Amino acid sequence: MKPEIKTRLAQIRTGKIPEGYKSTPIGILKSDWSYAKLNEIAVILTETAGKKQYETLSISAGMGFVNQAKKFGKELSGKQYEKYIVLHKGDFSYNKGNSKAYPQGCIYRLNDRAEAAVPNVFESFRIANGYPEYYEQLFIAGFLNSQLYRFINHGIRDDGLLNLTEKDFYSCIVPVPPLEEQQRIASILSAQDKVIELCERKLEQLKRMKKYYLQNMFPKDGEEYPKIRFKGFTDAWEQRKVTELGEIYIGLVTTMTSHYTDYGTLLIRNSDIKDGRFEFGDNPVYLDDVFAKQNASRKHIVGDVITVHTGDIGTSSVITEKEAGSIGFATIVTRPNKEKITSEYLCVYLNTDTHKNFAMNISTGDGRNNYNLKDYYECVVPVPSIAEQKKISGFIEELNNLITLHQRKCEEEKKKKKALQQLLLTGISRINYE
Repeated sequence: MKPEIKTRLAQIRTGKIPEGYKSTPIGILKSDWSYAKLNEIAVILTETAGKKQYETLSISAGMGFVNQAKKFGKELSGKQYEKYIVLHKGDFSYNKGNSKAYPQGCIYRLNDRAEAAVPNVFESFRIANGYPEYYEQLFIAGFLNSQLYRFINHGIRDDGLLNLTEKDFYSCIVPVPPLEEQQRIASILSAQDKVIELCERKLEQLKRMKKYYLQNMFPKDGEEYPKIRFKGFTDAWEQRKVTELGEIYIGLVTTMTSHYTDYGTLLIRNSDIKDGRFEFGDNPVYLDDVFAKQNASRKHIVGDVITVHTGDIGTSSVITEKEAGSIGFATIVTRPNKEKITSEYLCVYLNTDTHKNFAMNISTGDGRNNYNLKDYYECVVPVPSIAEQKKISGFIEELNNLITLHQRKCEEEKKKKKALQQLLLTGISRINYE
């Protein structure tokens, strides 16, 4: 970030108005920018579907427009269909439905269809004065959220919608840069969207590749040989019950929040276990020393395979030096016999769809799945030679590393987009000059 932009940001954060800027009802904007209410730049759409047949769409938070029948498993328009509002390509709709990610609702632009119909409870409009792509980026960034929050009568109506009137919605104020600058802002942010899209597409390709290999690197039921195999391996595989492959026990089985601390012995919960790794987030949980000593027999050592008992059952990770000495809560722990099976290979197999489907089919629970220890004992693992096990787990680890690398890249590109939104949509970065 250039020094002049940093200086400008620092001034704005301390309440100062930088040279070339002005104070407005929606914050500090460039002097040559104006602002307007939505009803001053947009036309409210009133054309109804009537008897004409249109594809009916809903809005899914975070995704945009989706076919109504596909989203809900059935057509919901019913007798209300004739009152649905017709959208043409480039039109906008605001779904005032509340969600965790979008508590003030969300606005999307119809870009991939020539026309469609949406529920008349949505606020649908067309930008008549300005560059629509700029306003699309403004809405995606959630620029209206703080204003909507002030308008919304906190609480949800009987139909699940936020208490927000049409008048209030169209009273929201938006920044209005010169048209040329609107186009440039939209172009920069759209280009970043394409970078993110390409990154996510590559990530999905890697995930599909991993899924394909995991489906074909293990023998099918009743077979002794996998479809895909590394060169030099020809021996038949064995089928061994997991109880034959090492020591198995379950972690702590009762809640003990009174023993939680900010330091001490790390507690591994089901939610901390991901596909072949651990993710503790910013606030890992620890156990106090007294309680940890009382349960010392449950402490993990390097190589233990930890499997989810409740929730995303079957998902597993291997204890490394970083997690050694931890204790699990409601987790299944397998300490492999190194002469029979490697920890990494067992973990790879336990994370396959084959094992997870087995766990789901055999699990019990009211409202959530529970992979009981006695059910886990029935798990059968296909076992090749130790050398082949290492080849398989090493290959999957490389794929996992690539996936993690691309996940981080996607996250970085999304952070870059947010930074660009902050700088460009308020004029903090003057793209005509900087």
